[in-house]
Amino acid sequence: MGISRTQEMIIWIVWALLVPAGIYFTYQFFPPVNADVLSMSAFILFAIIISVMPIIINGLPILLIQWVSLAAFLKFGLFFEVVLLQVAIVSHMIRLRIGKNDFYRVPWNSIMFFLMSVFSGVVYYAIGGTIGFSPVEALFIPALIYQVSSILLNQVLLIGFHVFLNRKIKLFGEDLKWDFSAMLIMFPMGLGLFFLEYHIGPIALFLIGLPFLSGAMILRLYNSSEQINQYLQKSVEIGHQLTESLQVNEVLQLFLDKILQTLPVEYAYILDVKGDELVLLRRVENNENKSINLPPLKKNEGISGLVWGTGKSALFHNRSDWTEVAKGYMPDNVESVLSVPIVRNQKVRGVLLLASSKKKAYRKYQLMIVDILCSYLGVAIANARHYEATKRSSERCALTKLYNYRYFENLLSTEFSALHNGERTNLSLVMLDIDHFKSVNDNYGHQSGNEILFELARRLETLIGDEGTVARYGGEEFIILLPDTTKEDAFLIAEIVRRTIADRPFILHSNLEVERKTVNLKVTASIGVASAPLDADDSMSLIRHADRALYTGAKQAGRNRVAEYVKSS
Repeated sequence: MGISRTQEMIIWIVWALLVPAGIYFTYQFFPPVNADVLSMSAFILFAIIISVMPIIINGLPILLIQWVSLAAFLKFGLFFEVVLLQVAIVSHMIRLRIGKNDFYRVPWNSIMFFLMSVFSGVVYYAIGGTIGFSPVEALFIPALIYQVSSILLNQVLLIGFHVFLNRKIKLFGEDLKWDFSAMLIMFPMGLGLFFLEYHIGPIALFLIGLPFLSGAMILRLYNSSEQINQYLQKSVEIGHQLTESLQVNEVLQLFLDKILQTLPVEYAYILDVKGDELVLLRRVENNENKSINLPPLKKNEGISGLVWGTGKSALFHNRSDWTEVAKGYMPDNVESVLSVPIVRNQKVRGVLLLASSKKKAYRKYQLMIVDILCSYLGVAIANARHYEATKRSSERCALTKLYNYRYFENLLSTEFSALHNGERTNLSLVMLDIDHFKSVNDNYGHQSGNEILFELARRLETLIGDEGTVARYGGEEFIILLPDTTKEDAFLIAEIVRRTIADRPFILHSNLEVERKTVNLKVTASIGVASAPLDADDSMSLIRHADRALYTGAKQAGRNRVAEYVKSS
């Protein structure tokens, strides 16, 4: 949960004004009772142990210190309970190794625990509660009210904190239910610890604390195994989704989306092995796609280059671990780094690098999960590239690299459907045929003719750009589809095409002579134009009418000219 610098400063100012002075006045008005240094030290030590061994539930650390603080309050009074909770919360924050962005949690939690301690303690005193040993029947109700008031104030403070951050929170959410559920366990344990400690001394902390800590450890292990199982299930689901994607860009984006949802990732980079370099394919920072215009890496250069060179994963818990290894770009606030090779057929094909501004953000089992996901990614990318290559070869002319007739025919049919549905206003077709192309093949060879076809394809692509689609219709014929272009505009474009061909000689090589020579050859083309819905109601009619304009209006009229289809009367 990030906050602004101003909000963080306000929290620190409130803490500085409230907590130190509050602790001082608490000591003045509620000094410790039954001050026993050994018992106090034992309580403080046990509170620290509990604080550094939180229970993990759904990935969130839960600090169950209430039962110890209750016993400490009943035995020593409010001041000692305040100090104990402050020590516990600081120990807990140190154990979590929170980063700079979350450091505001230290003063905020200190403020919360201080206010909860003082409020619940004052309520306890107000209803006649006493410090020190009392019969259980006299202690039960005040102690219960003490616990309930602490929980209710905690909820009020949480609501106020979210309002301060301009964020929504439920008035009676899951947190409140959890607090009352935990109280059903913490309250009797706290009373039990208080009475047992009164009779046998600090050894009571060991007798009750050991089963508690053992249970906490078992819960941590169980939660860890549950998390691993959940991650494994997610990885299988992600793997299936990746294999269903048939485009490389789609595979990469899906993979990154799932990684960002699964792990605490602020920075993610996918790099691809190209020759002897590692080139950036994808770069996501704080959920935003960024430019991939970064210098490539060599093998064993930087963290990613090292992973590529060794073929082994790398896991770094803080900045000092990887500073000497890193080379090239890395965000300034990165602490934890996880990098895994993308392997296919026992060869490293790429590298994934994940990073977080938090220390120890990643664990070894998460490294294992990412390794599995990268195996899926390597296979999915290979399949997508194979599919794209196959698709390109089926849609493109091998010689000119333009779309072929099959692709163009399907595209034209799709565009006509859009025209009939009102999604297009016009469809114009420009068909051109190279004049006297047979003589080029006869005089210079078929390879020279191929050179002209290839060069003409490049000129047409450059000229048309994104305004339309260029395809090879067959032989020396080319066809251009211009969506939402009127017949008049299409005629003007066709005239520009004609001049582009006629005014610039083609450079080719004479392949029929013993000595291969470079030749500048002037080439012309005849062009026909037709448009729908003006000239045709279906795709085949549009092609037929453009072809008719080409041969009857341009070829038969002398070639090297543009003709438009004219309906016969």
